[in-house]
Amino acid sequence: MTTAILITLCTLLLLAYFFDLTSKRTRIPSVILLLLMGWGLGQVLDILGFEFPDMSEVLPVLGTVGLILIVLEGALELEVNRSKMPLIRKAFSGSGLALLLMALATGALFHFLGNYPLKESIANAVPLAIISSAIAIPTARNLVDADREFVVYESSLSDILGVVFFNFMVLNEVIDAFAFLEFGLQLLLMAAVSLIASLGLAYLLKNIHHPVKFVPMILLIVLIYAVSKLYHLPSLLFILIFGLFLGNLEEIGKFRWAKKLVWEGWDVQVNRFHELGGEVAFLVRSLFFLLFGFTLQTQEILDTQSLGWSASLVGLIYGIRALQLRWSKLPLMPLLFIAPRGLITILLFLTIPAGQVLPVVNRSLLTQVILLTAGVMMVGMMGQKKATVSQPDSPHP
Repeated sequence: MTTAILITLCTLLLLAYFFDLTSKRTRIPSVILLLLMGWGLGQVLDILGFEFPDMSEVLPVLGTVGLILIVLEGALELEVNRSKMPLIRKAFSGSGLALLLMALATGALFHFLGNYPLKESIANAVPLAIISSAIAIPTARNLVDADREFVVYESSLSDILGVVFFNFMVLNEVIDAFAFLEFGLQLLLMAAVSLIASLGLAYLLKNIHHPVKFVPMILLIVLIYAVSKLYHLPSLLFILIFGLFLGNLEEIGKFRWAKKLVWEGWDVQVNRFHELGGEVAFLVRSLFFLLFGFTLQTQEILDTQSLGWSASLVGLIYGIRALQLRWSKLPLMPLLFIAPRGLITILLFLTIPAGQVLPVVNRSLLTQVILLTAGVMMVGMMGQKKATVSQPDSPHP
């Protein structure tokens, strides 16, 4: 039995790697293939009469680790300097505006059409308003550099702003002036903790000479994230700050207080850390989508009661996306199509307190929205001319 599980797991992950390798040419998002492959495996095992253990407790853990690594990978790729500031401002304001508009519009639909409480409606709408960097960033490898950079900044910031907004809506029973004040203090505290932790981790990276040092670094990052989350702090802010800090040591090293952190060969070490993080992120992301697909039921995918809501929300997603790009003075094509929902949507849905989950926001709705947005992205990317695709292959998965 153990041997069969190992053979199956290795085969599935190798197929996931093959999907990732070929996605540049096929333009098919690997998430679609992973979900379908996981679902197909579940159907086969069900027909054969195999009973598989409940994976509902494993999914949030895998999703959290995957989210940390994906945001870290994206942050390490972001350059922060004067030449990038216009792009950063566009990505920040655009992702924030789209997130807010989508959450409020979807929340209003749930509130007025479903007759649900407004606060819970907005809280349930936030996961559906966030662009999935787990899907958007790999897809962005197929774009020219300017578009790719925008997608990396935008989707990473969408994840972080979305999680912060979600926690604010879920953790506060009453939204008032005190809630906003407490939220502001939490952001300041987390920013200070993030800066101190980033300095400490950069110092460790410089001074640890043991052959094994990147895995302990990743474990420390996950530990700091988990402890911060335990105290209801916006812990993804730490991941963003640390990634930006480490990825921009050359710029930071120009300041007198940070010169000691820059050492000879630092860029080689950071690149190695980035590569390892990217490979682990690929593994965790693939496992997450395979397991989520495995837990799906056919009736959930084909649920006609949810399909009307799903189609309406997808239409709203691309309507707001078009407004955002126009407002940011960015070209509609091909950026309009890159607004997928995925890992972060599922992860936040799984963490909504039981008493706040709306009946309309169920696994069927989430699955349909994820598949529809991935399908739109696939069709949109297939329609792009080959000249818009960057030629060099990314070294990261």
